Amino acid sequence: MAGAIEALYIYDEHNHPILTHTYRSRPLTAAQLLPLYLAHPAPRPNLIYLPNTSPSILVFNISHSNLLFLLASSAEIEPLLSLEFLHRVIDVFEEFLGAPLVAHRIESNYDVVAQLLNEMCDAGAISTTEPNALREVVEVEGWIGKLLGGISIPGKPGFTSTPSTSSMAGISSAGALGANTPALPWRRPNVRHTSNEIYVDLVETLSMTIAPSGRPLAAFANGTIACTSKISGVPDILLNLSTPSGRQNVNSVIELPVFHPCVRLARWREKPGELSFVPPDGRFILAGYQVDLLPFQNGKMGQIGSVDLRLPVHVSVQKALGPTGSEFEIQLLLTNMAGRENPSLSGSSSRSASHAGGRSTPGFGGGFSSSSSAGTLNEVIIKVSLPPDVRNLSEIHANKGDTTYHRAEQVLEWQLFGKDCAPGYATLRCNVLGPLSDGDDTDGNGFRLVSDWDYTDDAYQSTPVKVHKSTEPGDGQEESKKMTHNKTLMPRSINVSFSCKGWLASGIKVESLVVDPRKSRGLGDGVKPYKGVKYLTLSRGGIDKRC
Repeated sequence: MAGAIEALYIYDEHNHPILTHTYRSRPLTAAQLLPLYLAHPAPRPNLIYLPNTSPSILVFNISHSNLLFLLASSAEIEPLLSLEFLHRVIDVFEEFLGAPLVAHRIESNYDVVAQLLNEMCDAGAISTTEPNALREVVEVEGWIGKLLGGISIPGKPGFTSTPSTSSMAGISSAGALGANTPALPWRRPNVRHTSNEIYVDLVETLSMTIAPSGRPLAAFANGTIACTSKISGVPDILLNLSTPSGRQNVNSVIELPVFHPCVRLARWREKPGELSFVPPDGRFILAGYQVDLLPFQNGKMGQIGSVDLRLPVHVSVQKALGPTGSEFEIQLLLTNMAGRENPSLSGSSSRSASHAGGRSTPGFGGGFSSSSSAGTLNEVIIKVSLPPDVRNLSEIHANKGDTTYHRAEQVLEWQLFGKDCAPGYATLRCNVLGPLSDGDDTDGNGFRLVSDWDYTDDAYQSTPVKVHKSTEPGDGQEESKKMTHNKTLMPRSINVSFSCKGWLASGIKVESLVVDPRKSRGLGDGVKPYKGVKYLTLSRGGIDKRC
């Protein structure tokens, strides 16, 4: 595949083009490409082939913050490479322009955007995509630079300037360190920080399907290891991961791992679970992985007991309740999961745990002391999908939280925040109303509309005819039919969202986080960086329970 990127297009939330950057050849304009893209019905795949253009082109697309990013190529190109480039463009824009990424920021900072796109892709070939390397070659003026009129000042933030002879005399040992340090594309040279610290966040997103009986049909945890490094010089860091069954099973539990270029792959292959790296300066994604939470179904008998499928939110449904079977009840069992704690490892830290915002704080030797002993549950959202025949819901009662019925989407939403997420039981009960029939009372006041009424049949204010309820055996059959019909109006599926701090569904944890003083350079004698680790499990509508 010798294809190259020909052009990048960005559209706002109203599908108006706000940027077109051409790298090579003569691609379609933004106005010509958009109708061809919108001609494909939603949901649109990330790769669309347009054979009717001359020449035929491949269109890669990603939506982010109501912005549409399109990338065009007339030759065959690696799909994952192109999609990853689009993700890198979004990450770099947020790094330089700020988040959230909106159309106004791109339009008002086109000078910065043009420099970034030229450096990230050269004549269609992907080049520099690391934010730290881009900061050395892209000029980003702040308010101080605009006030001074762009005067070349040595060490001016965001500018690459050549220091004068007088300034060269005042360079400290940090400058000599940068001259003798091999260039790392992901790290800026001569990095200096007054407070040396590194934070590690392990975030897992759940994706599960549960049968009506409660048996999980599929369960996956997609994990991300995010780091924030603010350490002077060139630190050399070793991070050790482990699983509930020990470090020896890391390679069998963690599937499809992906790493930042700073990670030494040879060390991981030799000793799975050990991440040795020289970090970029600032925020970055160190690694990603996937864990199958149901290993027994895939023939991996060696992993029995390696993961725990207990969840902080357990949902059960009772349908066809009440005298006519038109009510249903949802029961939630909210629990606090066991947090990350290892009392056998202890370490000292120069700062308190509150400085890390609730992180577990390892000492310099790699020991940990957890700041909390239980995972904290929050932001529980239950979405109940109802059949299209449901006309409305009545008598909605929830002992906790707030409920909202979205009639257009046929979804009942139940939200629990803050104190409502405390461990315990929560119930929601409501009554479903089906479609109207000819004999139904529309307003509940004894009247109903009749289309074939003839005003000549009865005199005005004639004696009303009393309607007596029938007591014939056929009434039981009518009630049975009504209950059978109400069963078809019961919920079909329940979608669960929540966030739980201090707990990971896969059971993976950080055993140690060590900054090697012998391999690190420029850190300073006696400097012990502050280190913190935090765990978070999310389910953004990822748990689907069938009813």
